[in-house]
Amino acid sequence: MSRTGRHFLQIPGPSPVPERVMRAMDRPVIDHRGPEFGALGREVLAGCRSVFQTEGPVVIYPSSGTGAWEATIVNTLSSGDRVLMFETGHFATLWRQMAARWGIEVEFVPGDWRRGVDPEIVEATLAEDRARGIKAVMVVHNETSTGVTSRVAEIRRAIDRANHPALLLVDTISSLGSADFRHDAWGVDVTVSGSQKGLMLPPGLGFTAISEKARAASRSNNLPRSYWDWEEMLKPNAGGYFPYKPATNLLYGLREAVAMLLEEGLPEVFARHQRLAAATRAAVQGWGLEVLCQEPSEYSPVLTAVLLPEGHDADAFRRIVLDDLDMSLGAGLSKLAGRVFRIGHLGECNALTLMGALSGVEMGLGAAGVPHQRGGVLAAMSSLRAGDGR
Repeated sequence: MSRTGRHFLQIPGPSPVPERVMRAMDRPVIDHRGPEFGALGREVLAGCRSVFQTEGPVVIYPSSGTGAWEATIVNTLSSGDRVLMFETGHFATLWRQMAARWGIEVEFVPGDWRRGVDPEIVEATLAEDRARGIKAVMVVHNETSTGVTSRVAEIRRAIDRANHPALLLVDTISSLGSADFRHDAWGVDVTVSGSQKGLMLPPGLGFTAISEKARAASRSNNLPRSYWDWEEMLKPNAGGYFPYKPATNLLYGLREAVAMLLEEGLPEVFARHQRLAAATRAAVQGWGLEVLCQEPSEYSPVLTAVLLPEGHDADAFRRIVLDDLDMSLGAGLSKLAGRVFRIGHLGECNALTLMGALSGVEMGLGAAGVPHQRGGVLAAMSSLRAGDGR
């Protein structure tokens, strides 16, 4: 069936790539050893430090976020090390599985996928670890599968109250550039991210921001690495270069995406995402449906996961929305499959884009026969007007 107009990509990543970023990438490939590339590399690496809010190094890999996960593990931990992780959702579970494959002993605190990491459990667990055997606390900041954001600054304070030397390793793959995150101020040792969400690029770049404490750990841990070795990256990075072929045209796009974020201003970017998220939750409440996240202080500014009533298949609903309205919504993952759909409101999303998406959801609920109340779109409009609507 032929389509007119643009497809509405309202999944929580990859997010739509802005025209400015697409135009920036539409350039000839240049010599990755030449002076023009060195200038590009230096500019991009400096810009990344601004977005991560760090004075330390940011390493960029031609990889997915999963690659940056692995880079974090192999550069900081040793086989047999103990780490503390939390079952906040699908991606926290996957990171745990990766750690286990590397011989890491994971203490995995179970969760119901509706709440984030509890800082009190962090503090109590570390306080009981009198032998200081736990080497790291590993946290997913924004759990893309659930729409729950863990309170990283509070987790850092919990580690400090326990007076524990554990590293703090944080996944910001779906939050960086959309949700407030401060690598240095929050005392994070490694921040992991990817290009395809808040950074508004296609998939293909993975990132790790590194503290001095993490870099010191990388000099004494025993896991093997070659492609992922921080030190091998940081040597040529000093001149803007990379030890192997970089994703040149994605770096052009990254330079433009960083410029867009800094032109708007990071506080304004974060506030915009909060407004859009609040409007989305107002719509969900207006429809008489339920937001999956149960703790208001942990609502995600990046996406909203919506529970459908018992007896209604969220995947069938999503298919109707895609077939009838040409809009993609996020699927429920793992134990949430068929139970929830996810609305992405991240990246370049603005009020009018969101209103189009929410109108499509309301139309789809009717077409799919999902019990709901009318008025969710109107509730979202009221929320946006109250929040200045930008």
